[in-house]
Amino acid sequence: MQNLTKLLLDPKKTLRIHLIGVAGSGMSGLAQLLLEMGHDVSGSDRVNSRETERLRGLGLSFSSPHTSECVAGCDYVIYSSAIRESNPARKAATEQGIPTLRRAECLAAILHNKDGVVVAGTHGKTTTSALSAHVLRRANLNPSYYVGAEIPVLRTNARWDEGSMLVAEGDESDGTLVLYKPKHSIILNIEAEHLDFYRDLEHVMEVFATLVSNTSGKVIYCAEDENATKLVAPTGKGISYGWENADFTATDLLEGHGATYFTVNKHGKPLGRIELGVPGRHNVLNALAAYALADLHEADSMSIGGAMASFAGAKRRFESKYYSPNYRIVDDYGHHPTEVEATLKTARAFEPKRLVVAFQPHRYSRTQLLAKEFGEAFKHADYVYVTDIYAASEDPIEGVSAQTIVDAIKEAGGPKAEVVGEVKSAHYRVGNKLQKGDLLITLGAGNIHEVGYKIANDLAVLEDIERYLPTVDGMDLCLYEPMRRHTTMMIGGPAQYWLEPHTFEAFAAIVNTIKERAMSIRVVGRGSNLLVRDGGIRGAVIHPAGGEFGAVTVLDDKRIRCGVGARFKKVASAAQAAGIGGFEWMEGIPGNVGGSLRMNAGAMGTETFDQVVEMTVLNEIGKIITKPRNEIVAHYRNVPELDHNFALEVVFEGVPAPAEEIQEKMLESRNKRNTSQPKAASAGCIFKNPRPDLGAGKLVDQMGLKGTSIGNAEISEVHANFFVNKGKCSATDMLSLISLAQKKAKDDHDIILETEVQILGAEQASF
Repeated sequence: MQNLTKLLLDPKKTLRIHLIGVAGSGMSGLAQLLLEMGHDVSGSDRVNSRETERLRGLGLSFSSPHTSECVAGCDYVIYSSAIRESNPARKAATEQGIPTLRRAECLAAILHNKDGVVVAGTHGKTTTSALSAHVLRRANLNPSYYVGAEIPVLRTNARWDEGSMLVAEGDESDGTLVLYKPKHSIILNIEAEHLDFYRDLEHVMEVFATLVSNTSGKVIYCAEDENATKLVAPTGKGISYGWENADFTATDLLEGHGATYFTVNKHGKPLGRIELGVPGRHNVLNALAAYALADLHEADSMSIGGAMASFAGAKRRFESKYYSPNYRIVDDYGHHPTEVEATLKTARAFEPKRLVVAFQPHRYSRTQLLAKEFGEAFKHADYVYVTDIYAASEDPIEGVSAQTIVDAIKEAGGPKAEVVGEVKSAHYRVGNKLQKGDLLITLGAGNIHEVGYKIANDLAVLEDIERYLPTVDGMDLCLYEPMRRHTTMMIGGPAQYWLEPHTFEAFAAIVNTIKERAMSIRVVGRGSNLLVRDGGIRGAVIHPAGGEFGAVTVLDDKRIRCGVGARFKKVASAAQAAGIGGFEWMEGIPGNVGGSLRMNAGAMGTETFDQVVEMTVLNEIGKIITKPRNEIVAHYRNVPELDHNFALEVVFEGVPAPAEEIQEKMLESRNKRNTSQPKAASAGCIFKNPRPDLGAGKLVDQMGLKGTSIGNAEISEVHANFFVNKGKCSATDMLSLISLAQKKAKDDHDIILETEVQILGAEQASF
C-alpha cells in the first residue's frame, strides 16, 4: 500500500488499475478519484448502471460480467468487500501475480497523499462527510472528497481537487478503519454494530482507538456519545460538540418545513444563526461536526452558514420522494435501531396525521442480535410494514425473519405492525392503506426505496385524476385495491387505480378524465362473474357503488328503476314488496344489475333483457343517453351495446301478481339455488353451455371431474359448472383447473368449452 501511495502521484507513472464491483457506490467513488488523478482505470460488474455510464464518460473502460481477461496488463486490482476469491477477475489477478487490494486499502493509499480527514462512526457518516466537503468547498478550500452515496449538491460522490485536504467517509464495518492515518478525524458515535464481524462493543472500540491513535492532528467527536467521549477526551486531541458542555454547541433550535434552525456557539460564545437544509436533531449534531472542521481550517462563518442552508442531504438520507398537500413520501437508508429512531423523530416533526413505515431489515445477524432494540425504535410510528430481510450475502438464520421484527414491536408495546413479504409486491399492501395526511417513510439499506418510488409514481397519477374533478362530489379513490375483496370468488390481485363514484355525474367525469390520459378502464360491480388474475388489473378500475348506483325505485305497478350497483336480490325484494311479479328469478342471481346486464345473465328460463324497458348509458363520447329496449341487441350471455358503452341504470318491467304467487316463486328460486349451488366462494357458472341440449355442468360431471382440485381451487361436488375457492386460492390454480377441464373436453369429446366467467388482469405484477 505504501508503494501505491507514492506511485499514485508520480507524474512519470500512469497506473493501469482495475476495479472489481465498480458499480457500487464505494467503488465508483474510487474510480472517479483515480480517473481524475490521471490513471488508466477499468472496472467490471454484474450489471451496467447509471453510475458506470457516467464514469465511462470520464474515461472508465467498463465490462460486464466479470472475466479473467479484464485484468490483463493491470498494475493493481481493487475489489469490494462483496467480491469473493472465486470471482474470475480476482482469481485471475492472483494467479498472474497482480497486486490486489481491498477498497479501503486503495482509499487509504489515496488519502495519504493529502491532509486526510476521515469521518467515522456507526451512523451519520455519509451526511457529515458530504456536508463537510460542501462547507469546505464553499469556503474556497478546494477539498477532494470521497462519500458513500450520491450527493446532489456535490453532483458526484467523489472528486480529486487541487486543495490540500481530502475528506473521506471511513467504513467501520470490516475493521479497515485501522488502515487510515489522517491528519484529522471526526468520530460521530460508536455502537455495537456489525457484530457479524466484531466480537462485541469492546472489539469495535479497539478499531476506533487505533484510528484515534493514527490521527496526527485533531479528533472532532460528539460529546453526546459516551463511547466516543470515553475514547477521545483523555487523548488531548479532542474538539467536542454537542448540546451542552462541549466546545461547539447548538441552542435555540427550531424545526419546520424540512429545515432546521439553530444558533452555533463556540466555547459558549454565539457565532451566528444557522439554517440547515435538512431536518432532524441528529443532523444538527452532524452539522456541528462539519462546522468544527471548517472552523479548524479557519473558514469564515458566512461561507459556512451559506453552505449549510444550501445543503439538501444525500440520496436515501431522509430524501423526499413525493409531496402534496395530502401525502408525503420520504426514503431513508437507516437500518440500525439508533438510525431508525432518529429518523422517525425527524419525521414526527412534520406533524403528519399518521406516520407509516415500510421497513426492510438488513441482514439476518443484525435482525437477530438487535431485535429488542428494533422493537423499541419503532415506538414513534403509527403503523409499520416489515418486508422480507435483505440478506446482503448472508445465509438465512433459522427462526429469524421479518416476523422477528413484528414480534419485537409488539413485545415493546409499539404500534401496529405486519409482515408484507417481498419488496417487489410490498407497495400493494402499503399503498392501499395510505390515508390523506399520512407521511410514509421507507427505511432500510437494501432496495426498500423501490416501494416508495412505485407508490409515489402512482399516487401522483391518482391525485392528478382527483385534481381534474374539482366540482364532482360523491367518489372515493385509492391505490392497489385488492380485487379479491370485490369478486364473489374472493380471488384476484390489486387494481392499480380504484375509483368509486356514487353519482352518474361523477362516473362520467371519471371516465372522461381517464380516457383523456389514454388509460385502460374496467368497470366492476360485485364481481359475481369475474376472475381476476394474481397480477391484478393495470389502469383504472371503476366501481359504481352506493348513491344513485344503489338506488331501486318502484315507478308504478309494473316498472322498477334500478342503478347498476344494486344487487339483484334487492330488486327482487322491492318487486315483491310492491306486488310486481316476474322478478322472482333474480333472487337466485348473486350479482349486481350492471354485471347481469353486461352478461345478459339468466335463471329459471328468464334472461335479464327479457324484462328491460330502457337502459341509460354513458356512451363512447362521454354523453349520458337513454335507449329503449328495441334499440338494444342482446344475445345469450353477450350484449354488444355494452362493449363500448357503460350502463348506469335500467328500467325493468314485470306484471302485477298476488303476494302468495310471488312468495311461492321466490321460495322456488331460493330452494333451487340452495340445493343446486355450492356454498363456497365461486363466480357462478364457469363455462357457457356448449349446446342447447348439453349443459356445461353435465359435461364436466360426465368427464368425472367433480371434486378435482388444484391447490385450493376445486370443481364443486354439488354443481360441476361451479369452480370454488376452498380458501386463499390463487388465480393461477383456478385458471389451471379451468384449463384442465377444457383440455379434457376437447381431447375426450372434441368440444370447446368457452368460459362464461370474465377473466381479467395480468398473470404477474405489471405495475
